[in-house]
Amino acid sequence: MAGECLLIGRERFETVPYIKDNLMLISKPELVCPAGDWSALLTVVENGADSVYFGIKGLNMRNMAANFDVLELKKIMNFLHKNNKRGYLALNVIVFDRELKKIEKILKYAKIAQVDAVILWDMAIFSLAKKIGLCIHLSTQASVANTEAAIFFAGLGAERIVLARECTLSDIKNISTQLKKNKIRCEIEAFVHGAMCISISGRCFLSAYSSGKSANRGECWQYCRREFLIKDETAEADYVLGKDYLLSAKDLCTIDFIGQLIDAGITSFKIEGRGRASDYLKVVTSVYRKAIDAYANGCFSEQMRNEFKQKLDSVFNRGFSTGFYFGQPQNAISRSLENTYLKVFLGEVVKFYKKINVAEIIVRNQVLKKGDKLLFTGKHSAARFVYAEQLQQNHNFVEQVKKGEYAGIKLPFQVKPKDKVFLFQKNSYTQT
Repeated sequence: MAGECLLIGRERFETVPYIKDNLMLISKPELVCPAGDWSALLTVVENGADSVYFGIKGLNMRNMAANFDVLELKKIMNFLHKNNKRGYLALNVIVFDRELKKIEKILKYAKIAQVDAVILWDMAIFSLAKKIGLCIHLSTQASVANTEAAIFFAGLGAERIVLARECTLSDIKNISTQLKKNKIRCEIEAFVHGAMCISISGRCFLSAYSSGKSANRGECWQYCRREFLIKDETAEADYVLGKDYLLSAKDLCTIDFIGQLIDAGITSFKIEGRGRASDYLKVVTSVYRKAIDAYANGCFSEQMRNEFKQKLDSVFNRGFSTGFYFGQPQNAISRSLENTYLKVFLGEVVKFYKKINVAEIIVRNQVLKKGDKLLFTGKHSAARFVYAEQLQQNHNFVEQVKKGEYAGIKLPFQVKPKDKVFLFQKNSYTQT
């Protein structure tokens, strides 16, 4: 079975040893990537995701994202299966009696659409999904952090368990080993990159208490990411806490120890980010795809690790942490957003000439200069980067294009009219 390590079947995801030149190398874990809209979905598929998880409007732990309509499920799954990818429907919110009929309807649509699994933790959804024969992945919201809990949920019918984020690498190794020892066929999934919550497995009540918008219903207003004001009522004095955002955790990043995670027996690596922009997902997905493949091929070098870290640092982040993988997190509270690059709106595509692969754009903001790094993205277009190596106006090459002017740019990919164009620039000022 030369070449590919992943066998994608409708019944179950399997990892098998990667074989090259008759040498048995490392088994590759599945790379599970998020999508909050069509642009994100197209982007992660294009950049190496093995599977994609997404949510339905209204019953979604990322309800602030654009998300999908239940009637789009068939279209989503047809696209994913056509590209030999798998699709997982996230229904990992708490639900009330009044919503059970709606849940049942969504699950029936999921069954018809051939959704590969449903990610959940509410036992009512678990029961309904099991009744109609859907594959069940237990969400990290269930906080499974030990072998007995894993065995229990596997016994109920969970085919995969997304472990609690509070598990250490040692915990994961032990759970994986014990499941195999007890001959329990249940896969293990863990997060490898993205936002972390200050509360256990993200089950936070701060937003619900402060504004009535519950994090457990996907409507978190992220009060934890803000500065806090301490007011001394007796002295009539106010104090703004210093540079530390006391409840805002840094983002998880595991690129430095990706090999240890692979060796721990984790079936699937999950990237957080259904609320993130497609350009962010392009970079993060491609980095982890390359890292997994390189390690499996025995060629993951220190230079490669450093390059990957720089790329991850180029997109939105709150600073990086190893999470709980090596015990209690140290220095895990973010001081600020640490973006090394900025995405600045430039303009939009007016027309695309397929025969010559040239996009006509209008510059609506800033000045476009030869050599600028550009991001093209749209509602139904994947995020793609390109350098403006040649700019044309009236069939003449120019060095720059001013606000309000049109320009032609040669592209190595296709775009659509009304796709947005951004400048991707080095951030000259980063908060500290």
